[in-house]
Amino acid sequence: MRETTRRASAAATAVAVMSMAALAYPAPAMATAPRYGEYVALGDSWSADATGSQITTEFVPATCAQSAHNYPKQVAAALSIPVFRDATCSGAVTANMTAPQATELSVTPPQFDMLTATTDLVTLGIGGNDAALSKTVSTCLTTDPAATPCLDKMTSGGVDRMSEAIAAAAPRVGAAITGIRQRAPHARILLLDYFQGVGATGCFPRIPISDPDAVWLSDKLRELHAMLARTAADAGADFVDTYTASVGHDACQEPGVRWAEGLIPFSDTPFGLAVPFHPNQLGADYQARRVLEAIGS
Repeated sequence: MRETTRRASAAATAVAVMSMAALAYPAPAMATAPRYGEYVALGDSWSADATGSQITTEFVPATCAQSAHNYPKQVAAALSIPVFRDATCSGAVTANMTAPQATELSVTPPQFDMLTATTDLVTLGIGGNDAALSKTVSTCLTTDPAATPCLDKMTSGGVDRMSEAIAAAAPRVGAAITGIRQRAPHARILLLDYFQGVGATGCFPRIPISDPDAVWLSDKLRELHAMLARTAADAGADFVDTYTASVGHDACQEPGVRWAEGLIPFSDTPFGLAVPFHPNQLGADYQARRVLEAIGS
């Protein structure tokens, strides 16, 4: 009887020790399936994170200047998405969602061609070229700090042509969201805006734009931001605000602080050729963070 009691006590002690060990060293968590199975990135140069030093042709021609480390690729990697396609291309407008984009050296198929009925995540960054944002920035460049070529051209006669162009782009962006939903009815759609590449002042020679024109450009970027936010809400898409937290990181700031480059086509992040007035790698990293925050990862 005493031997039986001793054995029972030893067994109980062993069970207790094993239980404590299980608490101290919990079993590894079961691997979970990726949240999304098929991600397609659509958009223009600010989604391609256009670059001169790390161009990839994995998904599109070299003329798209698509970065091998743009925000869509970072998002796909962070979420371990099994199927990923990146259609983003420099110079794209909303029409290139359904029509080819032709350059002097290549023709890129319609971006919607990468969508399928099983696509369940889409990011879209479009509208800036529809509003002629890039062309307008070029118009503002001057060698005279007192000159106002943008204001002179774009607001003559009391009409702000850039504001008109932004308003006209809204229904086209809305139609693009509708087109995505028709082709990928189960997809979560995230619409991105454009972060602050130009601040409220110029900074010769990096950004040879006079202060009055820089103030006007900053106002137009805010208008574009507001238009895209409204369009996303009206179309039932998620809006990714990259503009608000980007203030103070414009191209006039020092290396390591600025998220976009100015007129000089060179970047420290990464070291090498850059596309003027476009995100550098810090800007691409920031965009990726904002998308992942919006997704809730």
